Amino acid sequence: MNFVISDLLPVLPEVFVLAMACVILIADLLIRQDGRLVTYLLVQLTLLGCSLIIVGTHGNGVVYAFHNMFVDDSMSDVLKLLTCLALSMMLAYSRLYLTVRELFTGEFMVLVLFAMIGMMVMISANNFLTLYLGLELLSLSLYTIVALQRDSSIAIEAAMKYFVLGSLASCLLLYGMSMLYGATGTLELGAVSQAIQSGTADKNILVFGLVFVVSGLAFKLGAVPFHMWVPDVYQGAPTAVTMLIGSAPKLAAFAFVARILVEGLQPLVQHWSGMLIILAIASMALGNITAIVQTNLKRMFAYSTIAHMGFMLLGLLSGGIVGYGASMFYAVVYVLMSLGSFGMIILLSRMGFEADTLDDFKGLSRRSPWLAFLMLLLMFSMAGVPPTVGFTAKFSVLNAAVQAGHVWLAVVAVLFSLIGAFYYLRIVKLMYFDTPESHAPITIGQDTALLISVNGLAVLLLGLLPETLMSVCAVAVRQSLLLH
Repeated sequence: MNFVISDLLPVLPEVFVLAMACVILIADLLIRQDGRLVTYLLVQLTLLGCSLIIVGTHGNGVVYAFHNMFVDDSMSDVLKLLTCLALSMMLAYSRLYLTVRELFTGEFMVLVLFAMIGMMVMISANNFLTLYLGLELLSLSLYTIVALQRDSSIAIEAAMKYFVLGSLASCLLLYGMSMLYGATGTLELGAVSQAIQSGTADKNILVFGLVFVVSGLAFKLGAVPFHMWVPDVYQGAPTAVTMLIGSAPKLAAFAFVARILVEGLQPLVQHWSGMLIILAIASMALGNITAIVQTNLKRMFAYSTIAHMGFMLLGLLSGGIVGYGASMFYAVVYVLMSLGSFGMIILLSRMGFEADTLDDFKGLSRRSPWLAFLMLLLMFSMAGVPPTVGFTAKFSVLNAAVQAGHVWLAVVAVLFSLIGAFYYLRIVKLMYFDTPESHAPITIGQDTALLISVNGLAVLLLGLLPETLMSVCAVAVRQSLLLH
């Protein structure tokens, strides 16, 4: 293959982040232990610079690079911008939390940047090989971040489970990709789709390969029955790391699934949509029902995540452009809600204390009425209560399922959503009607207080005025997935 200089423009954001990660890694060696704020600011400037480059290089069409292995389109630009925003918010929420626990290190922040590069490569991949490389870069970075708290046996155990099960998922995915390559003779997503449409590929090998690919994707999403790693990793990892795992990677996961199933395997939609129906129902059922009995908030949110991934799959399995846009909108909304929910746990935690149980939120309205109100908005949104944006997101994927003819599936999803509302509203009840178990003052910085306020109010504002974000997602998906 010949290297073309023009190929560098579409990958300029990734190149910039990689260069800054190397600079920060070297600069961190020269910074004293008590001067980590400089490293933090450099990372935030990197995220800002990356966002500006994405906006500056944005075009109306679809641009391919590196012999069609990499694509720069509207969907990738939107998701990359949102990934930068999500990671910036995660770092802002986590700064004091990580400092107290001696995890506010250069290694943590550089690993976050490497994970970000992996997400960006996944979002823009147009080839099975590029998809897999991006996925592994993200996964290996997350495995290491979970294990950074070396003196915590729970965190080390969570990292081991994450690594072992994640490796198994990668093997399934790689094996499925190899079967698809054997059947079609190409790794490029568009060429795979054309080979399937032409009828030259072996149908039996294609279906077997599809089963392995969907299984690997389900592992990465945390969908049932491949969800085993999610509760243990969410509970065992430090809350800041849990926030990282539960937020921005979901945007990359959506792009990953959309690239493979929609761009590469759309001619097999009648096969993979049936598999997604099973995964969606099982995820919504187990996630919502099991979350009811949890007393640990992070573990409850883990099962909640499983249920939400089931809802996101509702849009994808519809097999139409409306459903794909609704699914992207749902992924974006979930990331916003997840950042606020885990951010609240971080704000209530202090040295030697993790506010990760239901009892820790008892009487929060008496200790801090404003934080209790923001948590109420976030929980209402998670439950899908109007007028929050969570309701709009659920309604959009349910509408897509109905338009695709899956009325019975939409009814099942609504029933499980009603079950899920119980454990979210239980937190509201604890905050407003129970006596607080601790009267320790809640001290948070002005910047963090502003961030959690914006985060919580955005859930309400986007619920009242969702049209802009919904249209951005719809247009990005239509231009990207149909023009390829």
